[in-house]
Amino acid sequence: MDKLTPQQRHKNMASIKSKDTKPELIVRKYLWSHGFRYRLNSPRLPGHPDIVLRKYRTCIFVNGCFWHGHHGCRYYVIPKSNTDFWVKKINRNIERDKEEQRQLATMGWHCITVWECELKKNKREKTLSSLAYTLNHIFLQDRSLAYSIPEIYGDIAAEPEP
Repeated sequence: MDKLTPQQRHKNMASIKSKDTKPELIVRKYLWSHGFRYRLNSPRLPGHPDIVLRKYRTCIFVNGCFWHGHHGCRYYVIPKSNTDFWVKKINRNIERDKEEQRQLATMGWHCITVWECELKKNKREKTLSSLAYTLNHIFLQDRSLAYSIPEIYGDIAAEPEP
């Protein structure tokens, strides 16, 4: 049973941010300090990725374990009240995430998902260094990525490559 009144619960859930969350800021600070330059929440790409690295043709999604249904994670627990609503909502989020990543992949973008639980203090350094390694590996694997992206002033063009 919920310890809060419906009004308190509504206020609590409505105050949760979707941008500039603590996990997202951790990833952004690490990437910037290690020389990776990026754009935020690109409105021209499907799913408005949290972080977009044009040079690496990579989108990074920093997902909250509860909101995006991180199965097997201790932070993904379905609430005991209004269970049907939450199950449907989280399943819609999971399906939307898969579809957006499919669209990005067909457009030639790499997608990386970083989970909130992987940024807890005991796992953070390993996760972030793995992220940097992956980005460098993507870039080294295909050096033409740096030159195949058209130079556009402003934001990223979201059209698929010919």
